[in-house]
Amino acid sequence: MNPKNKTKVTVFEFSGLSDDKEIAPFLFMLFLLVYMVTICGNSGMMTMVHISPSLHTPMYYFLSYLSVVDLIYSSVIAPKMLSDLLSDKKLITFIGCALQFYFFSATIGTELLVLSIMAYDRYVAICYPLHYIPIMTKKKCLNLVILSFSMGFLHAVVQTISLFSLDFCESNLIDHFFCDIAPLVRLSCSETRTCNIVTFFFVCLFTVNSMMTILASYTLIISSHLTNKFCCWPEKSL
Repeated sequence: MNPKNKTKVTVFEFSGLSDDKEIAPFLFMLFLLVYMVTICGNSGMMTMVHISPSLHTPMYYFLSYLSVVDLIYSSVIAPKMLSDLLSDKKLITFIGCALQFYFFSATIGTELLVLSIMAYDRYVAICYPLHYIPIMTKKKCLNLVILSFSMGFLHAVVQTISLFSLDFCESNLIDHFFCDIAPLVRLSCSETRTCNIVTFFFVCLFTVNSMMTILASYTLIISSHLTNKFCCWPEKSL
């Protein structure tokens, strides 16, 4: 493309969930209800864990932080989506889109890591019950949470920079209801190979790592349960 014909995009427009104005109020009420239930559920979980001494255990500690991540994740997308359902023009600035994608990417990565930690916690609790308290100390739990949030939010910096370093110079219409990587890459008028490689790397790093950790943990749990079950069977009398 001729550089003289390039006009840098400063505002994006979403295609939205639906162009039908008659169904928009129904979708607004439906997703508003879902969003409110999400807020109440996650806030209630965090409050219960905080005020109830019986829930001050590693499992509920990690669950409360998973609620924090879910609350941020839903609040990054839902409010803008709800306002767009009642708007004729579904616009977002370039900076606003970058920030939305950053927090979306960060919370997704963090959630996968927290789920991995929870799987490890269950493995230790079931396979090493007598050593559970010395292994899963408060300091270790805090360090695991800090590590998850740090990796999740740091990886999002790299992914956001690689995505929004692309040129957007023709259409500004994002075929989606929020700033996701796939529609933005399709919208770009520049070379996207580096961005695709970065995305593939982080998807593999977080998704595959989380999946393998969870599968390994529960495989070991099942194996330990079956081993103990067979070992405890009484021998048949001769």
